Amino acid sequence: MDEVLKIPLRDIHLPDPISWWPLAPGWWALLILSLLTIALILIIRRVRARRRVRVAAWFEFEKLSAAFNQTQDIQQLVKALSVLLRRVCLSYASRTEAAALTGERWLDFLETHLGNERVRGRFKAGPGRALISAPYRASSEIDGPALLSLCGDWIQGLPPLSVGARR
Repeated sequence: MDEVLKIPLRDIHLPDPISWWPLAPGWWALLILSLLTIALILIIRRVRARRRVRVAAWFEFEKLSAAFNQTQDIQQLVKALSVLLRRVCLSYASRTEAAALTGERWLDFLETHLGNERVRGRFKAGPGRALISAPYRASSEIDGPALLSLCGDWIQGLPPLSVGARR
């Protein structure tokens, strides 16, 4: 029995600690799900911001229309519509693309970039031509209801909301 007690025993040793890398499949799934959730939240916020621009533009247009119906001030209407259309264009397109446009290029931009079939040709050859020079004239003969109708059609027909656009 003495010989059994003299056997050299090794001390208890623990296994190596578990490494954090490579990740287990469950952690990969959680990471991908988290990234997809963040991307979805950003996309939804961007779309809602675009929707807010369209709704705000329509409410502003309604106020301008109501003010024109009360005062019949065509000069004020043309100036306000010009500013409103410019603000909407700056919300949809980059500043370098839309801010410096004047004259025929401005009307062409309204028809081609953000226009729809209902406004084709009505800015360049119709009542929309008043937006070029009428804000700077003392008096001019402009068909206010036709201009209001054109701008209302343009706002209602803005292109579908794009996620990758500016903002």
